[in-house]
Amino acid sequence: MEIFSMETEPILPGKETPTASESAENLYYERCGMEVDGLDCMYVKYARVWIPDPEEVWKSAELLKDYKPGDKVLQLRLEEGKDLEYCLDPKTKELPPLRNPDILVGENDLTALSYLHEPAVLHNLKVRFIDSKLIYTYCGIVLVAINPYEQLPIYGEDIINAYSGQNMGDMDPHIFAVAEEAYKQMARDERNQSIIVSGESGAGKTVSAKYAMRYFATVSGSASEANVEEKVLASNPIMESIGNAKTTRNDNSSRFGKYIEIGFDKRYRIIGANMRTYLLEKSRVVFQAEEERNYHIFYQLCASAALPEFKTLRLGNANYFHYTKQGGSPVIDGVNDAKEMVNTRQACTLLGISDSYQMGIFRILAGILHLGNVEFASRDSDSCTIPPKHEPLSIFCDLMGVEYEEMAHWLCHRKLATATETYIKPISKLHAINARDALAKHIYANLFNWIVDHVNKALHATVKQHSFIGVLDIYGFETFEINSFEQFCINYANEKLQQQFNMHVFKLEQEEYMKEQIPWTLIDFYDNQPCINLIEAKMGILDLLDEECKMPKGSDDTWAQKLYNTHLNKCALFEKPRLSNKAFIIKHFADKVEYQCEGFLEKNKDTVYEEQIKVLKSSKKFKLLPELFQDEEKVLSPTSATPSGRVPLSRMAVKPAKARPGQASKEHKKTVGHQFRNSLHLLMETLNATTPHYVRCIKPNDFKFPFTFDEKRAVQQLRACGVLETIRISAAGFPSRWTYQEFFSRYRVLMKQRDVLSDRKQTCKNVLEKLILDKDKYQFGKTKIFFRAGQVAYLEKIRADKLRAACIRIQKTIRGWLMRKKYVRMRKAAITIQRYVRGYQARCYAKFLRRTRAAITIQKFQRMYVVRKRYQCMRAATIALQALLRGYMARNKYQMMLREHKSIVIQKHVRGWLARVHYRRTLKAIVYLQCCYRRMMAKRELKKLKIEARSVERYKKLHIGLENKIMQLQRKIDEQNKEYKSLLEKLSNLEITYSTETEKLRSDVERLRLSEEEAKNATNRVLSLQEEIAKLRKELHQTQSEKKTIEEWADKYKHETEQLVSELKEQNTLLKTEKEELNRRIHDQAREITETMEKKLVEETKQLELDLNDERLRYQNLLNEFSRLEERYDDLKDEMNLMVNIPKPGHKRTDSTHSSNESEYTFSSEITEAEDLPVRMEQEPSEKKAPLDMSLFLKLQKRVTELEQEKQSLQDELDRKEEQALRAKAKEEERPPMRGAELEYESLKRQELESENKKLKNELNELQKALTETRSPEVTAPGAPAYRVLLDQLTSVSEELEVRKEEVLILRSQLVSQKEAIQPKEDKNTMTDSTILLEDVQKMKDKGEIAQAYIGLKETNRQSPQDYHMLNEDGELWLVYEGLKQANRLLESQLQSQKKSHENELESLRGEIQSLKEENNRQQQLLAQNLQLPPEARIEASLQHEITRLTNENLDLMEQLEKQDKTVRKLKKQLKVFAKKIGELEVGQMENISPGQIIDEPIRPVNIPRKEKDFQGMLEYKKEDEQKLVKNLILELKPRGVAVNLIPGLPAYILFMCVRHADYLNDDQKVRSLLTSTINGIKKVLKKRGDDFETVSFWLSNTCRFLHCLKQYSGEEGFMKHNTPRQNEHCLTNFDLAEYRQVLSDLAIQIYQQLVRVLENILQPMIVSGMLEHETIQGVSGVKPTGLRKRTSSIADEGTYTLDSIIRQLNSFHSVMCQHGMDPELIKQVVKQMFYIIGAVTLNNLLLRKDMCSWSKGMQIRYNVSQLEEWLRDKNLMNSGAKETLEPLIQAAQLLQVKKKTDEDAEAICSMCNALTTAQIVKVLNLYTPVNEFEERVLVSFIRTIQMRLRDRKDSPQLLMDAKHIFPVTFPFNPSSLALETIQIPASLGLGFISRV
Repeated sequence: MEIFSMETEPILPGKETPTASESAENLYYERCGMEVDGLDCMYVKYARVWIPDPEEVWKSAELLKDYKPGDKVLQLRLEEGKDLEYCLDPKTKELPPLRNPDILVGENDLTALSYLHEPAVLHNLKVRFIDSKLIYTYCGIVLVAINPYEQLPIYGEDIINAYSGQNMGDMDPHIFAVAEEAYKQMARDERNQSIIVSGESGAGKTVSAKYAMRYFATVSGSASEANVEEKVLASNPIMESIGNAKTTRNDNSSRFGKYIEIGFDKRYRIIGANMRTYLLEKSRVVFQAEEERNYHIFYQLCASAALPEFKTLRLGNANYFHYTKQGGSPVIDGVNDAKEMVNTRQACTLLGISDSYQMGIFRILAGILHLGNVEFASRDSDSCTIPPKHEPLSIFCDLMGVEYEEMAHWLCHRKLATATETYIKPISKLHAINARDALAKHIYANLFNWIVDHVNKALHATVKQHSFIGVLDIYGFETFEINSFEQFCINYANEKLQQQFNMHVFKLEQEEYMKEQIPWTLIDFYDNQPCINLIEAKMGILDLLDEECKMPKGSDDTWAQKLYNTHLNKCALFEKPRLSNKAFIIKHFADKVEYQCEGFLEKNKDTVYEEQIKVLKSSKKFKLLPELFQDEEKVLSPTSATPSGRVPLSRMAVKPAKARPGQASKEHKKTVGHQFRNSLHLLMETLNATTPHYVRCIKPNDFKFPFTFDEKRAVQQLRACGVLETIRISAAGFPSRWTYQEFFSRYRVLMKQRDVLSDRKQTCKNVLEKLILDKDKYQFGKTKIFFRAGQVAYLEKIRADKLRAACIRIQKTIRGWLMRKKYVRMRKAAITIQRYVRGYQARCYAKFLRRTRAAITIQKFQRMYVVRKRYQCMRAATIALQALLRGYMARNKYQMMLREHKSIVIQKHVRGWLARVHYRRTLKAIVYLQCCYRRMMAKRELKKLKIEARSVERYKKLHIGLENKIMQLQRKIDEQNKEYKSLLEKLSNLEITYSTETEKLRSDVERLRLSEEEAKNATNRVLSLQEEIAKLRKELHQTQSEKKTIEEWADKYKHETEQLVSELKEQNTLLKTEKEELNRRIHDQAREITETMEKKLVEETKQLELDLNDERLRYQNLLNEFSRLEERYDDLKDEMNLMVNIPKPGHKRTDSTHSSNESEYTFSSEITEAEDLPVRMEQEPSEKKAPLDMSLFLKLQKRVTELEQEKQSLQDELDRKEEQALRAKAKEEERPPMRGAELEYESLKRQELESENKKLKNELNELQKALTETRSPEVTAPGAPAYRVLLDQLTSVSEELEVRKEEVLILRSQLVSQKEAIQPKEDKNTMTDSTILLEDVQKMKDKGEIAQAYIGLKETNRQSPQDYHMLNEDGELWLVYEGLKQANRLLESQLQSQKKSHENELESLRGEIQSLKEENNRQQQLLAQNLQLPPEARIEASLQHEITRLTNENLDLMEQLEKQDKTVRKLKKQLKVFAKKIGELEVGQMENISPGQIIDEPIRPVNIPRKEKDFQGMLEYKKEDEQKLVKNLILELKPRGVAVNLIPGLPAYILFMCVRHADYLNDDQKVRSLLTSTINGIKKVLKKRGDDFETVSFWLSNTCRFLHCLKQYSGEEGFMKHNTPRQNEHCLTNFDLAEYRQVLSDLAIQIYQQLVRVLENILQPMIVSGMLEHETIQGVSGVKPTGLRKRTSSIADEGTYTLDSIIRQLNSFHSVMCQHGMDPELIKQVVKQMFYIIGAVTLNNLLLRKDMCSWSKGMQIRYNVSQLEEWLRDKNLMNSGAKETLEPLIQAAQLLQVKKKTDEDAEAICSMCNALTTAQIVKVLNLYTPVNEFEERVLVSFIRTIQMRLRDRKDSPQLLMDAKHIFPVTFPFNPSSLALETIQIPASLGLGFISRV
């Protein structure tokens, strides 16, 4: 294969190289050199490519048709839908870069991309930054950090713990991952490391460096000890104020570079730091560009000018001074310069710069400002002068403490020295101004170095440095509109750093290829060595610049001409601008930069006149000023050499060198360029001697908008910082690298079954030869396969096509199978439905027919009946109607016939008369007409006849016709005559008839006239009747209206009555309902009150449980902290012993094992005052060796003062109380001498309390000594563990004193009574006196005079210890003992009397029962009375009675309870006093305890009251065998042999049986010694083998069993419920070990916490690999490319952990705990803690690993969790609460698998993920990454929807779970059924010296 050499490619004259102004396309092709050979097949339809764009730099487009070789145009479609034609370059024929598949977008490492080029890098960074809110990305060995301009919760201590110990590729990119890699390599390779942080101003370099240092301080365990990181951060305000300024791009731009070395010792803990600075921009002191500012400190001074201490500086507004007003922008938005000044001064104070030095610094800075206002007046062209008494110069001289005339003189003159003489020459105004500015810059640069020197002194380590990690925070590549000497030096430094970076990259590449044994050849590449040679080589730019500076009349113009003559047209990297003769252009690796020559010589020379410096050095009044101008070595290197012996880099402060002999007039020194070149070479040597790590900071936009990405600005910085160069180097070789197993796992789908061999390497070779024909596109290494750029994308395309085809086939088959199944199911269902429907329809039809038939029958009969009824009704009605109608019709017909007949008769006569009249008229007319007609006709005929007569023929013819006519007429006349005769006859008949008819008619007329009159009369009667009818109708209407009114009124009345009745009914119902409602409400209220009380009780119980858990957790944490402090103390003591090797006689520190119920934990260290003295003497030399921590000293001094004040107040109160006690004692002495026994006993008690007081003092001294030894401010700070220990000690002491006070008071009364019982005197006065004394004691207790006990104890502490021996000599203790025996007999007699009183009480109780019955009857009567009351009053009365009754009962019960409590307390205290007194008297008779014996006891003696009970069954051992017992039974016992062969908890049973024997012997010393030795032995064995799970589990089980035995056989009723009678006989009889039970409980808690730590250490390495990385379901999740930072392989290779490993380990833990006989409840708590650790660690890693957040990984996690749940079910541990601890992990896995598109999905997610915080949900959604192309990314809008829905949820903003959290543990009482007498002691334990009793 090909690897890269350091040869440079040949550069031809005139050959142009790419610049920033050229297009992105040319840059891409020329700089990246992307290979498209062999990838032409990828340019097919729908393939996506990147094309250059002037706005977005690169745009994505899609091919509309396949590309064919020879095509000149590509048909593309942009993402917005616009079509365009992309023309290819006709020369190069280069195709546009291809876009990576979507599954590779957003990768953690840019080198994991298949296509490595600029658009892919830019797009990947944008997607991660904008969509996923991820600011860190790897690019090979470089970490790219984009400034989010927003605070992110990713730098907490939980994140640090999550990254600690992890491989760099296993977690998401982070600055902590780089820091961890550097820390790990330093510890592993024993090689110094460097972290190089670079970037533009405002890109976040300083913040990144700060977080890296914080990480080192935390993981090295020194965050709370060395505080180096805090001190470095405290230096930030100082360094920012003097080294940062506002520029056009950044309001807080660092104008210097710094390299911080963090030193570590051999244990890799931070011990110190050292800071080096580079190239301070001194020119900013005297000049600022437009919209820029000078250094912040000047504006802070001006803003604080009004402060009283600054009045002498005579400052004013920033616009008044020339050095602060040039930029025209003296104020920064959002920055308060006065407040920043306060921060700066506080930081100076923290770093040890005193107030006097601070004021000196401010005087110098103010002097610089006033110096800038000094003005010069020209006398001529070669000389100038300063006006007399010039105010700015006068102020400057006053502040600097120099002479005005001398300074004014040397500002306008200079000294020249020749070979023979020295003379003074005036200078021109321009030279004077330059000299003034040079002096100001020189003063500021020296002040800057002085401050850095003091910062380094504060950070200097006192211990020898073993190794270091350097953090380089240096400026990035800069190019502005006007670039001067500073930009030239900065870009020169970046050229050197880029070359070092390239060399390191090539080195890593070469190592990788050589390790994989891949053949490689050298290729040429573009190297920036020519550019470096152009700058620093002989006759280079810097060389020519130094040479020109040496010329007497050298200028910028002449230097520019020399540059043109030397390099123009000779070096391709050097150019001359077309329109300028005072500028030059250099082609840097990042861009072309045009530099203006003006000012180069002046800035390079940095000339400062020696005479001006001498004037400042001569200052007598200002001590700080001469310190700034010491010899050059101290100034240039104020930190001298580092502890490791290396020479540090010199700073960029320029100091005048020593004048050459004979040249005193001018100070010659090295130029700035020369010094910078040397310091840069030293820096490169330092970096080359370390392993570098690179962090490139990117500024996403110029407006500081959060999460806003400007592509143009980003790509400029990517080109400038070398990220794209890394990409180009990677793309030129084999950037994609896969292990054989990963390749096989990913591309198994492309192989056939016959291709799969047992040898994975050979399998991959065979497959690749078939898939990729060009063998140059890949290489087979030893463990990896190397691919050219684009080949992985080609393989991914083949894999996606194969999977797509397989998916289509699967979908086809599945859909067909589903449709067939659905059809069969639907057909079967349809047939079934049809069968049932048809049966149902048939049944319905039959039912319908039956119903129809029945309905027809019913209808028939019904209709028949209805028709018959209707017919009968109609028939009857019809007959009636017919009768009436027929009668009416007959009558009408008769009347009609009558009228017709009469009218016919009338008509007949009228018609006959009319006919006759008409006939006669007609006849007369006819006759007349006939006559007329006939006459006319006759006349005509006569005329014709006369004519015819004149003609014969005519006469003849007429004659023939006439004859006939005559004959006819004759006949007609005859006929008419006959008719006339008949008519005459008829007429005569008619006349006769007429006459008769006329007579009839006349009679009818008469009759009708009569009828008419009758009708008229009838009509009159009808009218009268009608009037009467109308009147009656009117009356009827009136009657009807009145009836209607009456009916309406009746209806209304009825309605009102009904309404009233209904209202009454409603009221009645309402009253009933109200009554029922009231009753119900009463019951509801009662029920609600009960429920509320129950709920409150439950809530209070829950709250109490939570408080108890919190308190228990705090208590257990305190125990943990206490044990840690104990271990630390022991370690320190061991170290001290090893270091000193001198035994310390008399000094002994033992573990604390005593704890009371009232205090959480207390120390118990016993040491005498005499022993404390040598300890202090031994500590003094060691304290002198180490420097004193001032803050700790001040805190301790303050604490000592407070303790002394408290001691004084207590002493005053003690004196006052002593006076009262003396007066009381004097009164008591006046009483009868019978009180002597009490006084004697008080002397005994005083001695005991004095010894106790002495022990408490010793404990306090021991604690103070321990606090002094730690020498840490946190130890004595309020709230610290030691501070709380001290408070708890004082609290326990005060409580113990109160208990002793009560005991003293009771003893006083009891001793008097016992004295009376002993002496056979029957003096009533004595009895009266003792009674009075008892009453006084009781009275005092009732009033709560607790302070008197403290007085008494203090008084007894001051008494002489001789009383104790005197009391023993007199034998009065024996008398008291005999008196107690008699008192016991007296108590027996009192018991008999109490029995009698008990019987009397029974009688009184019977009387009370009778009275209660009477009260019940009275209540019933009241209830009957209440029932007669209204409902409201009844309710109130009943409630009032009930409340009264309950109140009385409660008061009675409370009184009884108080009385009983008082009685019980009194009796208990009396019994305790008796038992203690007897025990103490016996001890006093046996022996006196020496102080040495007390000291040897490791635990403060616990007061063990005796119990008067019998015993049997125990183990006996001798006192001298106790250590042997502890050694064989605890220290040397092997848990595995005991767990396998013997009964569980055997050591606990043996120890308890030994305790029982000591209890039987009534030997409290033996009990105390045995318990103390047992506890210390357990602690010792756990300290020795504390990392062994079996040992810790074994002793946790035995400690709990020992604790349960002490409870079970304590004799307390609560613990004896489950005992057998035989076990009850074995109870302890003499001692109450309740306090020791608390000590053992605390010890069990500590063991449990140690057990959790052990199993956490065992499980921690397995969890991530087994739960996340291992593929439990093989083939579900494919392995994606991971780039250079390879993650841990998820394939189960040898040595990797799987889920089975975790389950096996869980089985091992469970079996061990079961074998040891651990309590089941305790096992459940351990399992719950284990599952919490598994869930928390898994979830935390999931939240920090983008590669794990995918759908397939969610399925893997859910399967793994189901396996864990199955394990819980198998072990019957489902109710242990362990499953609930996995709920956050389960919900996170579900979140990875659920649909994430619509609002319904968002609602479902919000309701589902209730165990996850909002930050965790959003983080998972942001990290969700598709593994295959079939998965879709989560849209940003969907994440915003989730955030809006969850904005009201109140949860912790913390991202990660606390994996170190330990649930509070409880030890439920678990009695044993094992009989003690049956236990056999095996010989294997070596306990032959003990015997069963």
